[in-house]
Amino acid sequence: MNAGTQQPDVLIVGAGMAGLTLACALGQSALRIIVIDTQTPLPPAQWPNSFDPRVSALTPASVNILRKLGVWDDMATHRVAAFTGMDVWDGDGTGSIQFDAANMGVEELGFLVENRITTHCLFERLGQLPNVTFIKTGLARITEAADSSVNDLPKSRARSSDSFAPNDSNGWCVTLTDGTSLQPRLLIGADGAQSRVRDQLGFRCRNWGYEQSAIVTTVTSAKPHDDIARQVFLETGPLAFLPLRASTNERHSCVSSIVWSLDTAAAKSVMALDDTAFRQQLARAFEHRLGEIVASDRRFSFPLTQNHAVDYVLPGVALIGDAAHTIHPLAGQGINLGFLDAAVLAEEILQAHTNGLPIDDFSVLRKYQRRRKPHNLMLMSAMEGFKRLFGLDVPPLRIARNLGMSFFNRHGLIKQEIMQRAMGLGGDVPALAQPGLSADF
Repeated sequence: MNAGTQQPDVLIVGAGMAGLTLACALGQSALRIIVIDTQTPLPPAQWPNSFDPRVSALTPASVNILRKLGVWDDMATHRVAAFTGMDVWDGDGTGSIQFDAANMGVEELGFLVENRITTHCLFERLGQLPNVTFIKTGLARITEAADSSVNDLPKSRARSSDSFAPNDSNGWCVTLTDGTSLQPRLLIGADGAQSRVRDQLGFRCRNWGYEQSAIVTTVTSAKPHDDIARQVFLETGPLAFLPLRASTNERHSCVSSIVWSLDTAAAKSVMALDDTAFRQQLARAFEHRLGEIVASDRRFSFPLTQNHAVDYVLPGVALIGDAAHTIHPLAGQGINLGFLDAAVLAEEILQAHTNGLPIDDFSVLRKYQRRRKPHNLMLMSAMEGFKRLFGLDVPPLRIARNLGMSFFNRHGLIKQEIMQRAMGLGGDVPALAQPGLSADF
């Protein structure tokens, strides 16, 4: 090892929401953490007046994590929008399901928060942790520490955790674009859907495209949304209206973030419309549930794909968030899965550290994978099933799904179980995500 090589306990590649959450969760321990990214979040003074088109529906579990990390109160000083109800219906029939916070015994089902607010507040919290260092740089290459002079590992060399003996790795040497050399005990890929950590190390993935794109923007409706998240399943794809507020305490807001999934050709046509025509078509698609759309911000479009790493871990390496899995946005679960990944991995790392077990021990990483992979696969499969079910215009199937939605809507216990899962409070819930004032690892 070169004398100038730094040896942090944990190197997190990626300062998005999942990577920052993991860093903050580990940041109150004695572990030495380094986070790298080529970008830093813009401070509020540089935010435009308009809403960030990238909005996440945070579950109560995610909010619990952020609160215990000391971030949530700061987020609330900017703006967060609680939603207390959900209304989901079939645009080709009469089936519908409604969820209400009061019936669940909670004050809200979740919160809509602009991504820039979450990222900024997590980054600010990171700066308060003395054992965490942020380096504004990128990842150049990863080599096996036993021979750090070799070139990048071939991308075609697809790897599986099953192909390794538990301790057959000497670790990894990570070279950054500024020339810095790092040899972490544990390397974390938190660098998003186009993860370089995942690709350089040859993690095998299963991925496919939907031949659809999502259109996102912020709109103002003639009627207030009453803090209800609404989603209609159309033959062309789901359309969601997610309630926003200009300030946390605003009431009777008419502002919503929309996510409109369409076949690629149809999405291009909608993107090409002028603002007036777009607003008219959007209101029709949404059945004028909130009246006319009276204003809309700039529209953005991105292709919809699904990707899932066969394994989340290799010796000395773990993937979290979009680096491990991307999911269809119809249920807004993407970043919530990433928060839970970070919370579970932090829990396993800190437990190992407390017990005197090496944090890169493969049994520690495999336990993280065993806890998170089934949950993520279940959500991904469910979203894929919903997408296919509502995408088929077959009369008998349309009748069956409408009857099914009506059946679920009448049965409170079934609805409650579904909602518990959707809120991140069912199944294996890490300590950080559980209700309470502090996490007990």
